[in-house]
Amino acid sequence: MSARESALNVLKNCRAEGGWVNSSLKEQLARDRLDRRDAALATRLACGVLQNRALLDHYLQQLLTGRLKDLRPVLRDILHLGLYQILFLDKIPDSAAVNESVDLAKRYCKKQKNAAPLVNGVLRNAVRSRDTLAAPRDLPTKYSHPAGLVALLKSYVGEDRLEAMLRANNAAPETVIQVNTLKTTAAALMRRLEAEGVEAAPHGWMENCLVLKNTGALEKLPSFCDGAFYVQDAAARLAVDCAEIPEGDFLVTDCCAAPGGKSFAAAIRLGGRGRIVSSDVHEHKVPLMEKGAERLGFANMHPRHFDATVFDPELENKVDFALVDVPCSGYGIIRKKPDIREKDPDTMRELPQLQLQILQNQARYVRPGGVLIYSTCTLVRRENEGVVEKFLKANPEFHLEPLKLPAEFGENTTGMLALVPGEHDTDGFFIARLRRRS
Repeated sequence: MSARESALNVLKNCRAEGGWVNSSLKEQLARDRLDRRDAALATRLACGVLQNRALLDHYLQQLLTGRLKDLRPVLRDILHLGLYQILFLDKIPDSAAVNESVDLAKRYCKKQKNAAPLVNGVLRNAVRSRDTLAAPRDLPTKYSHPAGLVALLKSYVGEDRLEAMLRANNAAPETVIQVNTLKTTAAALMRRLEAEGVEAAPHGWMENCLVLKNTGALEKLPSFCDGAFYVQDAAARLAVDCAEIPEGDFLVTDCCAAPGGKSFAAAIRLGGRGRIVSSDVHEHKVPLMEKGAERLGFANMHPRHFDATVFDPELENKVDFALVDVPCSGYGIIRKKPDIREKDPDTMRELPQLQLQILQNQARYVRPGGVLIYSTCTLVRRENEGVVEKFLKANPEFHLEPLKLPAEFGENTTGMLALVPGEHDTDGFFIARLRRRS
């Protein structure tokens, strides 16, 4: 099976079954057994189309003699794939984009006799006229974000930062890894990755953090299998760093922890000592954390199936550092999960209530003098600053503390930080540091 056919099947699945692109890609690529190069292309095509659907429709309507809504869904998917290659992927020859799309139409639109000629005509027209196609003027179409979401994000970041963020949301996400410094160093890992055929460069401002290119299937790399690194965006790692966990015999909790990245970062900061209780409400995700901890050599990490809203009396007033990364709308990770932009906002209206409930419960574990980190991967005030403000009103024994951040961020005095896509080469993220008074 070709990369383009795999991408088409992913798009069909996402459309027909409401599946998430990441999980659909994982299943499809495993099923098709593509090599590293084709798997990367299939991923870029599927995600690229989902990132730019409204924009592709805008151009497609100019190339069609009929109406978009009259196209069968699979034919529309094929045209999207071909048009995306022509307009966005300079390294793919136009002829390949056209011919492969025509071939897909022949195989997947057999009942529509004019499908292949239509694809051929539309895409060849796109090649001829791409420099004269009328670009959209409105941001929702230009960046394929629903108008309501654009308005919501604008209310958070302001008009002057909005377009840069939308542009970042549509960029191909970098592969960012954290070095397991209990096993190796950044310099040694870079040399090893190079020998494995992977390009690695230091992150711009995060220590012991690398940005990779030409990775293929990371989980097949010997360095990954040996536990030399784990995958985690710099923003999530920064949340753990803001806790300022020292090396030693401390108790750390991490709720909603799967797949375990923040627990891994905490284990490294503890120097392999202490104890980390990593909980997740989804039982099937616990083995993922267990496998990751074993691979990385973190014997001090203890994954478990546990609901973050349920009180565990065994932990009351005992925790030195509580990491509370709560379920959220996810509007900070649209570049990694492009289908998030299509979420129904009504399904997320109750999130702040759940987030506050989790925060209140986890705070009961923090000992006097202990630290609590509240974080999300969204940019919505009611899920971020709003939750923190409500929590502080109800829990005066806690107070915000300034964050110690890399020099690139300047001095922080509020105890809260919002990372906006397009500004620091990270996911969108929110971090708040709270300490319980002694």
